Amino acid sequence: MKIGDKVRFLSEVGGGIVRGFQGKDIALVEGEDGFEIPMLIKECVVIQTDDYNIPLKSVSKPEPAVVEEEPEEEKPITYRAPEIRGNDILNVFLAYVPQDVKAISSTSFDAYLVNDSNYFIDYLYLSAEGKSWTLRSRGTVKPNMKLHLEEFEKSALNGMEHVAVQLIAYKDDRTFLLKPAVCQEIRIDTVKFYKLHTFQPSEFFEEPALIYDVVRDDETVKQVFVSADDIKEALLKKAQPEVPGKLQRKQAKMKNDLVEVDLHIHELLDDTTGMGNAEMLSYQLDVFHKTLEEYKNKKGQKIVFIHGKGDGVLRRAILDELKRKYKNYSSQDASFREYGFGATMVTIH
Repeated sequence: MKIGDKVRFLSEVGGGIVRGFQGKDIALVEGEDGFEIPMLIKECVVIQTDDYNIPLKSVSKPEPAVVEEEPEEEKPITYRAPEIRGNDILNVFLAYVPQDVKAISSTSFDAYLVNDSNYFIDYLYLSAEGKSWTLRSRGTVKPNMKLHLEEFEKSALNGMEHVAVQLIAYKDDRTFLLKPAVCQEIRIDTVKFYKLHTFQPSEFFEEPALIYDVVRDDETVKQVFVSADDIKEALLKKAQPEVPGKLQRKQAKMKNDLVEVDLHIHELLDDTTGMGNAEMLSYQLDVFHKTLEEYKNKKGQKIVFIHGKGDGVLRRAILDELKRKYKNYSSQDASFREYGFGATMVTIH
């Protein structure tokens, strides 16, 4: 790469003319707006160079003569992907990055596939509803690069609880060791997208990110699944400091064979900053649906949903859902003595 070469960027849109260098690794690229952008040389590919158009030198003779220029021989533009020593071990990650981490309750998100290896990766990114799969993105990730898969709103999270990534790794310009094809299904805990501490710093992004392993050191990562009971217990459990010499009281999830689910928003989420009333109601109903789905095969099971009195919006919404979607379940006000007027009991049939 030399001054005057025309380049384009690999990991983002853009390019321009090389006007200079900073050290051995940085090229100063002048874009269409006339500003010079510092860019890693390995992130640029030359698409036109002055060496391809060398003008013929003029020949001085006593008598004028017509000098015919020979047609230029087009030189092929070749690109050899940069390799990192020791990076022939396959490492691939699925990452989710909030667009505004300070507004975690309402921000949109970007999904990326990170290829931390010297291999090209052909991929499919899919999501499932029941047993039916939908293709969300497909393409190729270059070696040691990350690729943007999609942007999505928080309202799309319910359709992303079960995703899959299929991969084929290869090198198209040199010999390589064969890697097995990968088909990795991943359970996405959508509750994490509402919690700030979920997103952590990484070497792949400037912003905090939620990263799932797809392949780690040539091995497909087996995901450890957390049961619905564990998730519900974590949501309903109040953190209490341990007192030396005393047993810490645990909040019971079963009471007299009843399952209790507290739908008060402060019991479900650590932080509701930026959430509107409609969004909080949607989240509470989502927990309601997931609980009924979890116990749908336990005939006769009684579940008490604690919604409080308030202005009655959540209670009316729950009763409406029971009439429309769960007509075969019976419901009634829970025990007044234990719950006042702020709870509804549902019996699975």
